[in-house]
Formats: sequence, structure tokens, C-alpha cells
Amino acid sequence: MRVFVTGATGWIGSATVDELLRAGHDVVGLARSENAAASLKGKGATPLLGDLDDLDAIRRGARDAEAVVHLANKHDWADPAATNRAERGAVETIAEALAGTDRAFAVASALSGLVQGRPALETDPSPAVGLDSPRGGSENLALDYARRGVRAMSVRFAPSVHGTGDPGFIASVVAAARRHGVSAFIGDGSAAWSAVHRTDAARLIRLGLEGAPAGSRLHATAEKAVSTRTIAESVGAVLDLPVTSVAPQDAAEHFGFVGRFFGMDMTASSERTREMLAWTPTGPTLVEDIREGAYTGA
Repeated sequence: MRVFVTGATGWIGSATVDELLRAGHDVVGLARSENAAASLKGKGATPLLGDLDDLDAIRRGARDAEAVVHLANKHDWADPAATNRAERGAVETIAEALAGTDRAFAVASALSGLVQGRPALETDPSPAVGLDSPRGGSENLALDYARRGVRAMSVRFAPSVHGTGDPGFIASVVAAARRHGVSAFIGDGSAAWSAVHRTDAARLIRLGLEGAPAGSRLHATAEKAVSTRTIAESVGAVLDLPVTSVAPQDAAEHFGFVGRFFGMDMTASSERTREMLAWTPTGPTLVEDIREGAYTGA
């Protein structure tokens, strides 16, 4: 297939491009800069210059593709409304370009806020609807196009898509430990996160494009729940730092922006996803990555 990928040089996107190319697919990647374009060319992918605000470029990429993976996101924590607008605009543009074609469209989504008190299931709908909701309600918007001739699916990523070089939440937790000289968790540390290695996440995206039915919600979670205390203890062990608790009211000061999330339960089952696509994660666990120096160069 000819696959158009937004976020093609990002953390998950770059692994996805590699996975798609290895499987014999042609890849066109949205590139925000000449450096990003050169990186894609070096892999054997075709760059398309543009960004999330360039809806004409996104429309061209989607129109000429046999499948689309939308991974790009502004992640502007200072202006979430701008992030939501850009996300919804990109998803709507892609979906309209694909309407009536029965082509695959995979949209990145998240696990936070789906349910309370238990791991989320693939059958749990997202409560985010409309422009003012998280990610602009893009998951539900995309899945609505399953009724309009698009093989739309959401891919809900674990809060930790980990591996060497990961710039995400765990990197921020490690940076806070170095900054304060202690590795911390929030409260009693019982809050837990799902986790998945980025190569497993990339393989799931490829399998979804190749075989998931329209309307699927796919869970990119290899580990259902890793407690935040276990994460902090692993960071402390590799950095040789003491491990301590931080009160919830002090979390933002200690951790920075990631303090909003580190005390939250963000867990999910991937049982249905595994059965549907014969997806079996094989990468290292989150704790193995931390302890083997993926975040510290140890």
C-alpha cells in the first residue's frame, strides 16, 4: 500500500515508517522541515513538506494514499485550544479526502479519561466529543466516518511508549529525579500506567492498517498496569538515588507538566486487540528499559 503518515519523523512515527517500509509498503511522510524531509528520504520514504496547519498538503497526502496514519499532534500544553483545533482540522481533512474509498485511516488517541476505577477496554467509547474536548474529539470524529466509506480506526497509545531516546513522560520523570536528587512518586504510588515498547506500537499500527475492520478501537498496551511507585523505584535504582513520595499538591512543582499525569491511573487491556490482529508484543518492558539505561545512558 501507499501509506501517508503524519508525524512521520516523531517518536512513534519514525518507528512506524520503519515498520511499514520493512513490510514492503510505500510511505509518504509529512515533513515540517528540510531536515525532516532528508531523514525520510534517507530511509526510502517520500517526504511531503507541510505541517498540521497546512491542510492543503494534508489533503493531497491523504487523497493520493491507499491508507493514512495520523500521528502528528502539536502537544501545546500552554494553548490546548490550538492543539485541539489543529487536531480536529487535520482529522476532518483526511477523513473527507478518504470518504467513500473504503481506505484505512488510523488515528492516534490516548487512554486518559476513558473510564474510572478499572482498565479501559476497546469497547469503551471515548467521552471526548467536539472541538472543546481533548484532542478536539478526533477519535469519535474519525470513527464517525466508518459510516461514510472509510475504514477508520483509533489507536489508543499507552502513556508510556518507551524505548531508548524516548522524549516523553518517563524522560520528564527521570529529569525531575536528577533535578531534585530523589526519584519520586505521587502519594502512595499506587497510580498505574500502561506501557508499550515503540517497536510493538509501530507493528500494531501496521497490522491495523492491513486488517482491522472499520470502527475498531485498538489498544497499544503491552503491559496493562505498571505502578508509578515501581517506575520511581526503577529510576532511583539506575540513578542511585533515594526514592520518596511527593504530596499531590506538590506534584506540579516537583515534576513540572508531567505532574498533571503521574498521579493518574491510565491503564487499559489489549486483549481484544491482540485477538483481532494476532499482535503479540515482544519488546522489553518499561522497567527493563529504565534499568537498562534507555533514559539515562547507563
